[in-house]
Formats: sequence, C-alpha cells, structure tokens
Amino acid sequence: MTVNGHVEKATVINVTHDSAHGLVIAVLLEYGVPRDRAELVAESLVGADLRGVDTHGINRLSGYIDRVEQGVLDPNAELAFTSKSRVVASLDARNTFGFVAASMAVDKGMKIAQTYGLAAVAVRNSNHYGMAATYLLRATRRGFAAMALTNASRSMPPWGAKEPLLGTSPFAVGVPGGDEALKGVVLPIGCPKGSGLALMMDIFGGVMSGANFAGGVNDQYKNLKDPQGVGHWFPIFKPDVFLNGGKEELRGRMDETLRKVRGCEKADGVERIYTSGEIEAEVEQRRRKEGIPLTAGEVDALHALADNAGVSVRLEGLP
Repeated sequence: MTVNGHVEKATVINVTHDSAHGLVIAVLLEYGVPRDRAELVAESLVGADLRGVDTHGINRLSGYIDRVEQGVLDPNAELAFTSKSRVVASLDARNTFGFVAASMAVDKGMKIAQTYGLAAVAVRNSNHYGMAATYLLRATRRGFAAMALTNASRSMPPWGAKEPLLGTSPFAVGVPGGDEALKGVVLPIGCPKGSGLALMMDIFGGVMSGANFAGGVNDQYKNLKDPQGVGHWFPIFKPDVFLNGGKEELRGRMDETLRKVRGCEKADGVERIYTSGEIEAEVEQRRRKEGIPLTAGEVDALHALADNAGVSVRLEGLP
C-alpha cells in the first residue's frame, strides 16, 4: 500500500499450520472433494508454505476452486492405472487434481520398484501439481529415490526464439540418505541448458505421457473453459539396488557426499555452504513453531473463500 508517496509494509499474521490445513480441508469438502483427496491437496499446499515455497501455498487454493466451479477440474474422477510392462505404468488423470494423480503415481511407482528395483509412471490429462518436493518427500520418506518431471503452460521461449512455447517447472530429484541427508532437491539451471531442460520436461511430461505438449498446456488461471492437459513423469528407484551393502552403505555414501560438499572451502562472502533442500528444511522447522506468515489481505481472502463455501473455519494466528 502506498500512503503519501511512501510504501507501507503489509501487515503479516503468522498462522498455525494446523489451522491452515483445517481450512483447506473444510473448503474442499464443501466443494465435493472426497476427504482422502482433500488431504493430499492440503498436504501439498500447507507443506509448500511450511518450506517457504509461498508461491505454491494455500494462497493458491482459490485458483483450484475456480476450476472446480467451472467444471474443468473433476474432484471425483475415477482413476485406474494401465500397465505397459512390469515396470512401466500409465495413469489417465481425467482432469482431476494434479496433487491426487501425482501422489497416486508415486505410490504406484514405489510398489513396482519394491519388487523390480525401478519403475516409471506417466500421467496424462492432469492439472498443476503444486510443489514438486511433495512427491520426492513422499518417496524418500519410504526409502525410495525419485525424480519428478511435469510440463506447464507456455511462459518461456526456446533458446534463440522470442515466442513462448515451454513451461518453467523445475526438474526435481530426491534421494534418501543417512544423518546428513535432506530430501526434496530442486535444481535451477539457466540459459541454453535451462531451455534444454524445459524441453526435456515437455518431452517426458507431455509427449511421452500422452498429455498436451509443445505449448498445448492451458494456463490454469487465464483459461477456465478448457482442461489444462498437464502431464507428469515419475521415475522411482530402490536407491540401494546397485550396492552390495544395501541401505547402510547408501546412507554412509550419502552422508560422506554431503559432508564433503559442506566442507568445501567457501568462496569470498559466503558464510555457509548449503546442500539442496537444507534451507527449506530449516524454514519448515521454524515455521512449525512460529507459524506460516501470511499478509492480512491473504488471510482475509482465504476467510472470504471459506465464507463463500459456507465454512466457519478460521486461520488461527500465533501471538
């Protein structure tokens, strides 16, 4: 807000993660979302806020509700996998929540990988699936390594072009480890390599999965008439399958890797070397105690969304 030419800082309210979770669940239930699916949506949205990925947190809830109201997102779609081989499966998400389809895909991949050591599960006809780390954590907490690839609506031109064609979803990797390990890795890479990675995401998430591709994914906010047509791709592995020492050897090797990264000589001006996911894990630890920071405007908007749904649940602030 600008007053007398000066920009005033927005009032920030720290809300409990339990109340945030409760509000999301209550609103989704009123819009006909089954409780088990509402739990998956809430887990990802609140989890994003806890880890500091505020762009993918509960302030996006209204956007998903808009798509449910417009009939382009089906919260009750019946989903079933098609097995393409012993280690490859496909899921037609039938325009349901990306959170739901992606969680089901990771669970299916883990079940396959438990038997065969690896799996690849592709999803088509899906929607935005929120924070990629949601699905890596789902796998690593159960002892599996995973990658998460998804395509998105056009927002970036291929390298050397000026017309937007590719999405900007991150390429995410998660590997379980020992005491030194932190899960949920997101690797940003730019310039020509970034363009190549974006194209790779579209090939795996769109072309190979059977989803929309090459700029065909619809924007979830600008287009409320058509399904998004998002695709996801999840390679899942038993990370110790190649090691004679099994999980214990894996934990030791991962711990040694992370210790060496953190122990490297620091560049000028650098106080601490972080490994991927470490900052987010520390933010989550702090926000679980101190609350999720939301502006007063965001809190008011979420309460208005609850009112429109006929829900009396409110976000609870911390002193």
